[in-house]
Amino acid sequence: MSGQVRGIALAAPMAPTAPAEVRQTSGSTKLRPDRPWLVIVWNDPINLMTYVTYVFQKLFGYSKAKATKLMLQVHHEGRAVVTSGSRERAELDVFRLHEHGLWATMEQSD
Repeated sequence: MSGQVRGIALAAPMAPTAPAEVRQTSGSTKLRPDRPWLVIVWNDPINLMTYVTYVFQKLFGYSKAKATKLMLQVHHEGRAVVTSGSRERAELDVFRLHEHGLWATMEQSD
């Protein structure tokens, strides 16, 4: 929404390019802090497999073998859990993956 306040033009707020999607796996709206949050990377038709492997190594410090295994899981199964932990950490990981052009979401584990 744009407009003016006492002669000052207000610009519309910019939407993020890839909003973090938070899904709970159970039907309950109650959060349980003892359950970790999972960061999921989804397959996309844009990024090369070598690039996805590189991003996993760069962001998470994974070995080439582990990063390749996760990338192949994304490629063949359509998704892979790449990290898990606190909600704050999962949000940061999703944000960092979005910065690198990967499609990532988070959900609380069962």
